[in-house]
Amino acid sequence: MRKAEEDYSVHSGHTDHIISSYATYEEYLDAQISAKDLYYLEDENLARQLVELGYRGSGETLRREEFETRKKAAEIVRVQKAKAMHKTLASQGKDLSESPFLQELADREEMVRNGKLTSIIFIRDKNRKGQEISGYIDYAHRLKTEHFEVYFERKKKLLPRPTDLSFYNWETQTPTSNPTPNFQVIADNEAGLLFKNKRDRKIINVDPKADPGDNSRRVEIKSPEYMQIVIYDHVTRRKA
Repeated sequence: MRKAEEDYSVHSGHTDHIISSYATYEEYLDAQISAKDLYYLEDENLARQLVELGYRGSGETLRREEFETRKKAAEIVRVQKAKAMHKTLASQGKDLSESPFLQELADREEMVRNGKLTSIIFIRDKNRKGQEISGYIDYAHRLKTEHFEVYFERKKKLLPRPTDLSFYNWETQTPTSNPTPNFQVIADNEAGLLFKNKRDRKIINVDPKADPGDNSRRVEIKSPEYMQIVIYDHVTRRKA
C-alpha cells in the first residue's frame, strides 16, 4: 500500500511539474519532439500526434483532456493561494471616527495596496522633542514596510522620517530626500519640489498654487492631531 502511495506521489509530482512548465498542451508536446523527429517526419502536426499517441517522447504522455483539467485545477489553486496570502486590511474593524486623517488613509488602503492608486502624504507637525518637522511620505511604500495596525489603532502617530521621500527639521534645518520604489524625487527644479511616478513617469507637483499634474489631485485634510496634512493622490495609467 505504501509503495503504491509513493508511486502515485511521484507521478503526481511529475505531472504537476509538467502543468506548471508549459502554458499550452501544444508546448508540452513540442518539448518532446526532437530535431531528428522533425527531420524525418517533415510535419510538426504529425510529430505532435505521434507524441500524443505515445510513439515519441519519454515516459507516459498526458492526454489533452488530463492536461487541460489539471491546468484549470492548478489555476484555481493559484488564485486561492493568492487570496489567502492577501493580508487583511490594517484599517479593517478599527474605529476611526475621531480621526479624519486616519479615515482618509483607511479609505485609500485597499487601492494603494493593490497598485491602483499611489498617494503621497504631506505632514507638518512636531516630533517628540517638540521640534517642527515636515515631510512627504510614500503611503504604498510605508504600507509594505511597516505594520500599520499600530497607526490605525492610534498606538503610534504617523510622522515623516529622514528615510521618507522628503523630510525637513525646521529647528536643525536638516533636509533629506530619498527615492522609493514608486517615486523619484526631483528637488533641483525651478518649479520647486516635484515627484516623478516610476510607473507612468507622470510628474506630481506639490506646490499648493500649482496644478498637481495629470491624473493627480490634491486633498487637504483637517485633523486635530496634526498641524497640517495634504494627500496627493495619483492614479497610474501606464500605456500597454
